[in-house]
Amino acid sequence: MTGTASNREDSMTRVAFVMSVKKGMQDEYKRRHDALWPEMKKVLKEHGVHNYSIFFHPMTNQLFAYLEVDDVMKWKAIASTDVCRRWWLYMKEIMPANPDNSPVSEPLVEVFHLD
Repeated sequence: MTGTASNREDSMTRVAFVMSVKKGMQDEYKRRHDALWPEMKKVLKEHGVHNYSIFFHPMTNQLFAYLEVDDVMKWKAIASTDVCRRWWLYMKEIMPANPDNSPVSEPLVEVFHLD
């Protein structure tokens, strides 16, 4: 799990990153997330993830992800869970993936925030 974090006054941390989906696979990407596995939702919640949204840019096939976490270390620990590794394997056919099957992603640096 990647992303650059920024602390908020209420101790939540904002995380944002970009990924991409292979051309023509955006509908399948959405379908798979609409049916997100209950055990994946549970792991995300157990690791303090809130307000998780992913947006699609149709001209570039980029995905913009935004979430808030209670603890950055707990967020990063999701990557070592069995369910996350299975999810990555499930998604790698429709997204560019790293050798460990994690999605290729690039963290974003927060440059402005209005609360």
